[in-house]
Amino acid sequence: MKAVIIGGGIAGLTFSIIMKKKGHEVVINERCNEIPHGANAFMMHEEGVMILKSILAESDMIPGIEINSFILKNPADHEMKSTEMENWKCMKRRDLVEAFKNNIDKNTIKYQRTFSHFKYDNNKVVAAVFENGDVEYGDIFIGADGSNSKVRDLLFGKTNFTKVEVQEVLGTVNDKELVKQLKGTFTKYQHQEKGISFGFIPCSESELIWFNQIDSNLISQPLTDTDSIQRFTKEILNNFPPIVQTILDKTNFANTYVWNTKDFDPLESFHYKNVVLMGDAAHLALPFTSAGTTNAMIDAVVLAEQIENETYIEKAFAGFYQARINTLKEHLDFGRKLKQHFLNPRENEEKFDIPLIKKKVNEDSDKKKIEIIYFTDPICSTCWTIQPQIKKLTTTFNKEIIFKYVMSGLLPSWENFNRGGIQKPEDVILHWDEASTETGIPINHSVWENDPIQSSYPPSIAFKAAQIQDQEKAVHFLRKLNELVFIKGINISRPSVIEMTAIESGLDTEKLMRDLKETALKLFYDDLAFSNEMNIVTLPTFAFKVEGIYKDFLYGYQPYEKFENIILKHYPRILKNPLPQTAADFFNLHSVVTKNEFSHKTESNNKKTEMIIQELIGNKSIHQNKLNGETIFYSIAV
Repeated sequence: MKAVIIGGGIAGLTFSIIMKKKGHEVVINERCNEIPHGANAFMMHEEGVMILKSILAESDMIPGIEINSFILKNPADHEMKSTEMENWKCMKRRDLVEAFKNNIDKNTIKYQRTFSHFKYDNNKVVAAVFENGDVEYGDIFIGADGSNSKVRDLLFGKTNFTKVEVQEVLGTVNDKELVKQLKGTFTKYQHQEKGISFGFIPCSESELIWFNQIDSNLISQPLTDTDSIQRFTKEILNNFPPIVQTILDKTNFANTYVWNTKDFDPLESFHYKNVVLMGDAAHLALPFTSAGTTNAMIDAVVLAEQIENETYIEKAFAGFYQARINTLKEHLDFGRKLKQHFLNPRENEEKFDIPLIKKKVNEDSDKKKIEIIYFTDPICSTCWTIQPQIKKLTTTFNKEIIFKYVMSGLLPSWENFNRGGIQKPEDVILHWDEASTETGIPINHSVWENDPIQSSYPPSIAFKAAQIQDQEKAVHFLRKLNELVFIKGINISRPSVIEMTAIESGLDTEKLMRDLKETALKLFYDDLAFSNEMNIVTLPTFAFKVEGIYKDFLYGYQPYEKFENIILKHYPRILKNPLPQTAADFFNLHSVVTKNEFSHKTESNNKKTEMIIQELIGNKSIHQNKLNGETIFYSIAV
């Protein structure tokens, strides 16, 4: 597929890199003779930073400086509001553009191409035509040509912008000592009676960006040249604190410019046929939210995902719109609200919101991104040996994925049983020993010698009964059952064992034992029917469901990397959570921990793991037992 991008801004550059990595041909068409470096610098939310980390080469440094706090003051230098900021960065546009260009083949970008119109064949766009006579043919066409998008006007008619009520002067200052004093703080001064504000943010180790927002009614003469901008800015900010005057004195006003802020109501669609809009061409919010750059990059990621996952391009474009529009509307409304507060400060002094989008900006903020259907059984040895991978996965992506446990009925009974060469209880011994040897996860096979399990149905039904009460407790209950059978060699199909394990797991035991007879039994048979419908013959099986569609499957024992690769394939910008920072954090979460599990979860190598373990044993934080020559570690609290 060939994508023709009209506009070399942040959205177009991001989309180009992603599509190239997916093996598609891309051409960026930029009207200037270089990628624009305007806007000086901007704030970027954590999701934008995560996207950069996923698409730029590992050798590339993410530009910018971390911003860790926001302070709102009045011109008397009294603090009105403040807040800590998480995972925000301020960066120079030039630095970000250069980072992008380092990851794009120079032949991908065609300069001095001002878009003119499209060329059609059978009501479908086949080429973009430019004012210099160049013609670029392609399969899909991306309008990423900014707020004054000509592509948007061609698709949907002339855009009705809101009235320009706020103008913004932007400038930069190069002063390493001043940046050092600011200590990663975004500072903003707001006039208490007029629509006037002044803010400044470090954007590199030696530079800061500043902005002066002004109610347009306060500007009597157009700000059209360096002298008029400098004269007006210094005059209107004359009564602001000394630090503001210092910043203005250090500013080269020849490098400032004026932004006439405006927006437009949400479009009913972002596409027509095989042409789609993204970034400011698709949606334009006021600058009060600091959301523009991050939203442009998220657009690129979501659009690329939809194209990759849908057969029909118009369906992909429609999916892109549905995935983004609600969040974009929220940001539009938030920006308009902030503008009204800014224009009427006396009425809204107590209502001033922090001028930043909320921590979650993407369309999936309140729901899990990927559902993993986990087909398992309480006595499945491979399901036990793969626990380290599952634990690490759920810790790393616990806010982004959801596990759905399906009991698949490994052992109905021994009558006429024949699965993988196993026909009777003693056959399981060799199978379990081989699984232990191959994976390094210890398994006690003594249950098959001393008290053979006759069916895996009772503990499976018990798990469904636990799920009725609480999903988290049910998973904990299943883990305890696993520990009993695989570590202690106890027959977990016995009612007394199930009952005691339920008590230890914090479940309502009387309710669980009642539900075993009817409600949980029905749920279990539903699981069996679902397993048959999905043709599950290998345990465990992991089915990855993305936006309601089964996309990938993993069967049997698999290394952790295969799980993560599937998740990153569908959501390259997905956020990873930090793993436990200390061994104590890890052991406090689990009653029984193998060395293999500890290494997985803390990303320690064998030598480092052993050193940490010995230190914990030495200071009596944990104690240990051995099984089949493998050490099993227990939390000291157990």
